[in-house]
Amino acid sequence: MSNDVLSLVNEELFGVWFLIGAALVFWMQAGFAMVEAGFTRAKNSGNIIMKNLMDFCIGTVVFVPLGFGLLFGEDLLGFIGKPGFDIFTSYQEFDWSNFVFNLVFCATTATIVSGAMAERTKFLSYCIYSAVISALIYPIEAHWIWGGGWLSQLGFHDFAGSCAIHMVGGISALIGAKILGPRIGKFVRDNSGKVTKVNAFPGHNLPLGALGVFILWFGWYGFNGAAATTLPQLGSIFVTTTIAPAVATVACMIFTWVKYGKPDVSMCLNASLAGLVGITAGCDVMDVRGAVMVGIVSGLLVVFGVWFLDNVLHIDDPVGAVAVHCLNGIWGTFAVGLFATTAAPGSELTGLFYGGGFQLLGLQCLGILTVGLWAAAMITITFLVIRATVGIRVTEEEEVSGLDATEHGLPSAYAGFSIMDVANTMTMEVNEYTHLGADDHEHAGYTAEKAEVPVYHALPAAKMNKVVVIAKLSRYERLKKAMNDIGVTGMTVTQVMGCGVQKGAGERYRGVEMDVTVLPKVKVEVVVGEVPVDRVVEAAKKALYTGHIGDGKIFVYPVERVVKIRTGEENLDALLDVE
Repeated sequence: MSNDVLSLVNEELFGVWFLIGAALVFWMQAGFAMVEAGFTRAKNSGNIIMKNLMDFCIGTVVFVPLGFGLLFGEDLLGFIGKPGFDIFTSYQEFDWSNFVFNLVFCATTATIVSGAMAERTKFLSYCIYSAVISALIYPIEAHWIWGGGWLSQLGFHDFAGSCAIHMVGGISALIGAKILGPRIGKFVRDNSGKVTKVNAFPGHNLPLGALGVFILWFGWYGFNGAAATTLPQLGSIFVTTTIAPAVATVACMIFTWVKYGKPDVSMCLNASLAGLVGITAGCDVMDVRGAVMVGIVSGLLVVFGVWFLDNVLHIDDPVGAVAVHCLNGIWGTFAVGLFATTAAPGSELTGLFYGGGFQLLGLQCLGILTVGLWAAAMITITFLVIRATVGIRVTEEEEVSGLDATEHGLPSAYAGFSIMDVANTMTMEVNEYTHLGADDHEHAGYTAEKAEVPVYHALPAAKMNKVVVIAKLSRYERLKKAMNDIGVTGMTVTQVMGCGVQKGAGERYRGVEMDVTVLPKVKVEVVVGEVPVDRVVEAAKKALYTGHIGDGKIFVYPVERVVKIRTGEENLDALLDVE
């Protein structure tokens, strides 16, 4: 009798832990959102949050009628589960806990892609992708592994999803980022199209990204441990889930310290996640030695992956999702065949390095290959169809302005904190009375050029002059390139607010229109001596020209006059003379 009572208590206890684990996995959505927002630019933070929110919400909507049945329905030839509506027709007998647990796992698969395609993807297109992967792509391959499908029948082992979740999400991220193309300015190409330089786009809030990593690490104890059935097994899973990411982070820190001269903060944050991904498949069948080896390789692999995407494949992944999830998902699944041991509580598997031969390793490779091919084929079809129908990428102007404003009508995710954060988010309505008759500089006459970008000279001229350009944010990259092309390499850039004859467009918050009296501008200051001032002015005017009054202003000051004005010896108004 006492054994029956203990068995019942143990079953109920682990049933409760199973649901707590599901809640921890759901909490990981917050971690993904913080990592992605922190590692990208402020002007897209609202869009990042919205995508992570909709991954779960859209995933739930499609997982209820279709996804769960394909995953855990009656097995059909080992390939898919039989779709059903038991949640509607037999709710009293429905397996509620299993449904919730697998739903949060499904949402994790979808959200991995968000970071790799950040800052240039249409929101509608992303929502369509999220629905497809949650309804079809993930449930079918997960059925092979966890739903009684053909891979599970053969003995393939992926305890918590290095293959089923992270590798599939990482492959989807890789293909999506490739089809989408890089962010504007990420890669510099020569006339032949060859990449000559890779530009870094630092994330706007590294502390936010670090918070996301800690949230994810915390949630990973539920991610890996929720399916444990005994206390010793749960304890062992917690140990491996702690050791692997810690070792990965240390390995990454040492490697980047040696290679770059300084320990790389963002890369080490990625390495923590890489170690967690790597240990996920074998967390229940590995001992400490296996966890250490998984961690070392994961910490180095993530650095290699980021470099490889940037410098070899030339694929733009803003947050390192491919390096973290795809490469380490593959590595973690493969590592089961190397480091599985019966020393782990409840384990009956033995890997190659523990005397088990190549059988398990071969099964793991078979799973990696087949699941990878399935994910690659289906996600490629999905993205190509989306691109051919509704389109997949925002316009250049929308990307430069930021997706918060253009996709969601959100002035800033940080409204009230800093003008610097507001600067890239507002949009403009062109005043219909400002058109000058020509849309490009080559066809503009003298009068149009003078009216569109007036030039103010402080007289007399000097050997060294300070040129100040006030322009639209969307023209900054062109202006910077124009300055570099004529030999001006030193400049001071400030984001400012202003408004002239082009008026601000009122945005809405909770349905209420907000008054906008000033617009975001960029102020570029350069001091020139060897480069003729007239050449700088002409290059700037050409870069700023769009054919409308209000495209910018240029001020030229002799350097010695600037000093006198700042000390109060001369009056600025008396010096200015319009060209």
